Amino acid sequence: MVSGAEFWAGQDFIPNYPFHHMSVLYSISDANGSAASQGGGAPSLQVASKEIEKKLEKKISQIALKEKEIETERFARSIGYSHIDLEKFPISHAAMRQISEEKVRELGAVCFMATPDEIRIGALDPTEKQIDEIVYQLEERNHAKATVYVISEKSLDRILEMYKTLPTVKPISKDIEIKESDLDKVQANVKDLNSLQELLAGASTTDSLTAVLAAALRLNASDVHIEAGEQEIIVRVRLDGILYDAATIRKDEYNKMVSRIKLVSSLKININDAPQDGRFSIKLSSGDVDVRVSTIPTVYGESIVMRLLVESHEQITLESLGLSAEAFEKLKRQIERPNGMIIATGPTGSGKSTTLYAIMYILNKPGVKIITLEDPVEYKVEGINQSQIDENSGYTFAKGLRSMLRQDPDIAMVGEIRDLDTADIAIQASLTGHLILSTIHTNDAAGAIPRFLSMNVKPFLLAPALNCVIGQRLVRRICESCKQKIELDKDFLGRVQEVADSMPERVKKDIQKKTLEFFAGKGCEKCYGMGYKGRIGIFEIFIVTEKFEQAILSGQISEYDIERMAVEDGMITMVQDGIIKALNGKTTVEEVFRVID
Repeated sequence: MVSGAEFWAGQDFIPNYPFHHMSVLYSISDANGSAASQGGGAPSLQVASKEIEKKLEKKISQIALKEKEIETERFARSIGYSHIDLEKFPISHAAMRQISEEKVRELGAVCFMATPDEIRIGALDPTEKQIDEIVYQLEERNHAKATVYVISEKSLDRILEMYKTLPTVKPISKDIEIKESDLDKVQANVKDLNSLQELLAGASTTDSLTAVLAAALRLNASDVHIEAGEQEIIVRVRLDGILYDAATIRKDEYNKMVSRIKLVSSLKININDAPQDGRFSIKLSSGDVDVRVSTIPTVYGESIVMRLLVESHEQITLESLGLSAEAFEKLKRQIERPNGMIIATGPTGSGKSTTLYAIMYILNKPGVKIITLEDPVEYKVEGINQSQIDENSGYTFAKGLRSMLRQDPDIAMVGEIRDLDTADIAIQASLTGHLILSTIHTNDAAGAIPRFLSMNVKPFLLAPALNCVIGQRLVRRICESCKQKIELDKDFLGRVQEVADSMPERVKKDIQKKTLEFFAGKGCEKCYGMGYKGRIGIFEIFIVTEKFEQAILSGQISEYDIERMAVEDGMITMVQDGIIKALNGKTTVEEVFRVID
């Protein structure tokens, strides 16, 4: 005859009894123990009781884990994934090193197998968007297909314990390289805008992004736009300031491409209802390409813009930008002044920053300290201290400018004056022995002063601080390979004559000596059939003389008054400069009037 406790202890399977039932067993055990104690066996019975209790707890724990594993398997089937129990699965260190322990804890996902041909990932919930990011990263790093399985908390805990045996776990890197050799292969097939559609046909997700970037670089595009519409996804490229439709892609390809772009630019794949900004670089032998990525949610999906900033080792000059000899001499005198402010104006993409770089190339000499604040740093120049603004971390233009002045620079370039705080610091610096170069968003040079005053800048500080203001636009150059003479229609000819009549007398005399001839590009292989190749600036520059200072001090001067006074002083306006360039065969009349009227 065996006791109840001895019977249960000898069984392989323990029923899932509630704990109050277990207490009955303990009572039986205690009762037997009491009876036995009379015979002198009390200590051994007490030890046996504790051992039985431990065995019961272990069995119940095992049953609970088995139930959870069964629940996990059911969950896997419900979402269409395979389940795996990693309790006794051999896990290699190489597999564990694919994902850092920190990421494993954050995402509830592990890599449990990694071979040259296959990657296997276990996740508590594979439907989480961040798991897609892990899959993309591991596939890109290992050039292998990744498969995702559902695992239980028990399997996850086992792997986390194993991380303690690893001396170092290499985290996933988001700096995924786009190889120059891959770009070269694609660029060999880019003949025109239509080539991109052919390249995207049948390309993988990785190859699709490479094809888009390679085609954009081959065409000298400044940015790439991927726009989601109701019916189709359009890929557009901006060439010489104009957007052109280049290709369309399917919705499923678009979703993969968006994930790929977000991956390489360190954006969150699972966020698609809020704007994000990121970046990545392409390493080329001719110079790095910095790609700035912006995403915004739209009605039919996310709109992606990739801005291509190509590093150039060629020195930028004011003459190469299109500044005339007369305008260059006027500007040169202001550049040589030891202090004051030189402001470039115009809308986004009008070449303001490039103009300031050309000025800095002139000023960049031994014995001169130049510091810049930029967002972003577009050109890297030897000998100039360049600092990148980061609004997200609180490093603003105003804060950066304060810190910059403690560095005791001779010349400071501030990428943009956006607010009163930045404007006040810049003006104070220009009045205390620094030459300040900056930009402001206005339609023309005359609009700079009213813009400063609208920020509540004090007129008595602005007047002595401002040296000169540059207004500018970019127009497309006529392709030299297919340039030909054209006849202007009466409408354009009348408008040209009107602009010519308003020019200063000294310029008018030069024009009258010439035969009025106009040119346009016919379209050829070198310009991809567009008739234009490259861009050139059109400028207006007014110097802040004593009469301008008096007008500023009044605080009531209008943009119209400033322009009238500047023209009276002999300023050539942007539209006049554009017509002069059209008469010299550098651009077309149509292009000038497209950019500015």
